[in-house]
Amino acid sequence: MGTIGALVLIPFMAWLSPIFQVLAIFLLVGASIFISEAYQKQTQKNDPSEVVIDEVAGMWVALCLVPITWKIVLVAFVLFRLLDILKPFPIGYLDKKVKGGLGIVLDDVAAGLLVNIFLHVMIYYFGN
Repeated sequence: MGTIGALVLIPFMAWLSPIFQVLAIFLLVGASIFISEAYQKQTQKNDPSEVVIDEVAGMWVALCLVPITWKIVLVAFVLFRLLDILKPFPIGYLDKKVKGGLGIVLDDVAAGLLVNIFLHVMIYYFGN
């Protein structure tokens, strides 16, 4: 659900200049870590499924500094979900080894980075 929720905010991100996109992502990732850590301590749950702000942060990372078209958003969404579910290296490693709020958020940020790199390569070779 967090991934879908992130899509609602994508037009806002696309409206921002590149420097503000990056700044917004850093702020969102920082807030996500803080909120996830606090919620995890309060509930004593390890990576609680009801915390979805990490997925929002991951999708924002995935779409950072790429042109926002429906095709790119669709590819980003599908790839991000696949990586989040399958958790290949290094995502699975981060998910297992890093604990607390940082661990909750870092695997989604890593998935977002991999998607972002893929999108940039795809756009370079095939256009948007």
